[in-house]
Amino acid sequence: MHLPEEQLRAGHIPADLYRQIPPGTDLRKVVIVQEAPRSYRGPILLTLTITAGTVVVLLVAAFVAQIIAASVVAVLSASGGIGYTLNRAHKSKGRQVTARSSRQRVKRSPRPKKARPYRKH
Repeated sequence: MHLPEEQLRAGHIPADLYRQIPPGTDLRKVVIVQEAPRSYRGPILLTLTITAGTVVVLLVAAFVAQIIAASVVAVLSASGGIGYTLNRAHKSKGRQVTARSSRQRVKRSPRPKKARPYRKH
């Protein structure tokens, strides 16, 4: 019984508390009240709730921004202000995304024709 909690559970009154009891007090009727240990459950749940709420707000904001951007592109392409095309080159590994005006034409360089070898049958 080294700790004060163990002494109190066993019914012993520590010396520092014994000196504070007024003389003539019946020690069998003395009740010692201890402060409850601190609970960390509340602050942890509050932190988790704030973190989850922040993540949800950011996801909703990203989703709304995506919808707004898609709407702007749709309106501009419908009004003829901008065209949105996906070009797929044969030699590239992925898709190339280009945005250009719908009135603008693509200039292509002329390709030289390949000469076919002459074969005798």
